[in-house]
Amino acid sequence: MEVLNEMGVNTLAELIGIEFTEIGPDFLKATMPVEARTHQPMGILHGGASATLAETLGSVGSFLCISDHANYSAVGLNITTDHLRQARTGLLTGVAKPIKIGHKIHLWSIDIFNEKQQLVSASRLSVMIIKTDRSG
Repeated sequence: MEVLNEMGVNTLAELIGIEFTEIGPDFLKATMPVEARTHQPMGILHGGASATLAETLGSVGSFLCISDHANYSAVGLNITTDHLRQARTGLLTGVAKPIKIGHKIHLWSIDIFNEKQQLVSASRLSVMIIKTDRSG
């Protein structure tokens, strides 16, 4: 987990407090606090923060599926997020599971739960695997 969390240093993930907590054979988990950094003006969880947690989980999950990190990278292609329950405080846990891992396109299902294990949001993320141009 330390390596995954170090990848997020100086990124949006670090700014809003996303922390990877668990990896399994078919899932990846991370947490994010619900607080001022992740609120919208009404004092509830901003939908963009939920989508950021979901996209971070799925994109990192796809990155972990790539065997040639020197030449290929994973980038988000499309995300849809349904916001099902509001949150004002607490710690959310996102769970990403692959639906399809293809050669160029990956599809992920990401569910985000509150501390009572209630579903807060559900996302689908498609990720494209691209050749990385590191020529500068």
